[in-house]
Amino acid sequence: MTPEEFRRHGKQVVDWIADYLAGIESRPVMSQVEPGEIRRAVPERPPEHGEPFEAVLADVERVLLPGVTHWQHPGFFAYFPSNASGPSILGDLLSSGLGVQGMLWITSPACTELETVVVDWLADLLGLPDHFRTDGRGGGVIQDSASSACLVALLAALHRAGGGRVASEGIDRRYTLYVSSQTHSSLEKAARIAGLGAAGVRVVDVDPRTMAMDPAHLRTLLERDEAAGAVPAMVCATVGTTSTTAIDPVAAIGDVCRERGVWLHVDAAYAGVAAVCPEFRWINDGVAAYADSYATNPHKWLLTNFDCTVLWTADRAPLLGALSILPDYLRNAATSSGSVVDYRDWQVPLGRRFRALKLWSVIRWYGAEGLRAHIRSGVALAQELASWISAEPGFEVHEPHPLGLVCFRPLWPGMPPDEADRATTWLMDRLNAGGSLYLTHTKIAGRVVLRMAVGGVATEHHHVKSAWDRIREEHAALAATRQ
Repeated sequence: MTPEEFRRHGKQVVDWIADYLAGIESRPVMSQVEPGEIRRAVPERPPEHGEPFEAVLADVERVLLPGVTHWQHPGFFAYFPSNASGPSILGDLLSSGLGVQGMLWITSPACTELETVVVDWLADLLGLPDHFRTDGRGGGVIQDSASSACLVALLAALHRAGGGRVASEGIDRRYTLYVSSQTHSSLEKAARIAGLGAAGVRVVDVDPRTMAMDPAHLRTLLERDEAAGAVPAMVCATVGTTSTTAIDPVAAIGDVCRERGVWLHVDAAYAGVAAVCPEFRWINDGVAAYADSYATNPHKWLLTNFDCTVLWTADRAPLLGALSILPDYLRNAATSSGSVVDYRDWQVPLGRRFRALKLWSVIRWYGAEGLRAHIRSGVALAQELASWISAEPGFEVHEPHPLGLVCFRPLWPGMPPDEADRATTWLMDRLNAGGSLYLTHTKIAGRVVLRMAVGGVATEHHHVKSAWDRIREEHAALAATRQ
């Protein structure tokens, strides 16, 4: 493809994306295909001869779009938001166009140095401590996801807990990781990858009302494991759990970790970006004083398309000690001088894309004021939704709900719990099949509840109100049939 051909087709692609985003509300939120349907619609063998790019775009529309769940749809309330904004898409396009492989500073200094600036900018916007800045003893790095951030944090924690031996000698003792029942499953996966195994993961009790980790039970588990000869490596506190956005008491957990010299990682994948608003900075109470590492996802709620997770560490030495390997073919004068950051040592893979471009584009386009306005809008809509649900006799809201997620349960008077849970699931499936909204569920105290996450780029007041009206109508209709 020549530059001129690229220019022509590139304009077609940008126009297609713009048309897609402008008309997204007319499409059903969820994919409408059956398993295997997309595969059957694509030829079994690759083409022998090249095809015009117009044919590719035509098949995107004809073959692929029916199999797409539209995460940018204003009726998408499932999981958490996965925002894709115009400046972020354009920043990603610039990254793809440059085709940078930023494994070392020398392979593209701009890739590395812009990333150091952008992660420091974001730390400033979130009110994070100065020791997380890259011009201090710690620093930040853009990972692909919070799952990778958790794994990298665990490897650094193991390096420190093992006195630097784990990287060279392997798992030489029994190390343990501490999570709660509400911690994301990526932590157990990280334990498996790192060699601790699922047997090395301890599950700390939670407060049955708030679903937040119990520091007293954490202390009990740590004491028990130490007495049995284990070495506690890391505790993961969560700020905004996936199920309910529960917020663990970081300061109290940090006190326990400091007593025993255990690494504290704070997973704020969803909720952390809310701290761009000063009134929500309380969610990070204790982070500055106690966190050894901290991660949040701009690709969830901060208008930056996937993938973009920022991981900060208070001290980069254990991280580099765990992950740095320097074969001869990567040696260069800049690296040997010690005056540059080589981000290959801050992540599992060697190669890395120029992800900083999209986050840079977003921060510059929206500014701090625009980012705060986006977060505040989502929180305000979610709180109004919660007030509607609370006022409806046939529903129950889970408290607390401080941010953009509302968990609630339809009531089914006279039904046994198991049957009521099946009715709730049936209601969710019926709502999702309608095409105008998409919800997911979780369990609280063993009961099925619905989750409604507000915060999409295109989601406005009337979308939330329309979704709530549909939920009420479908619940009333289903309840009437079961009386």
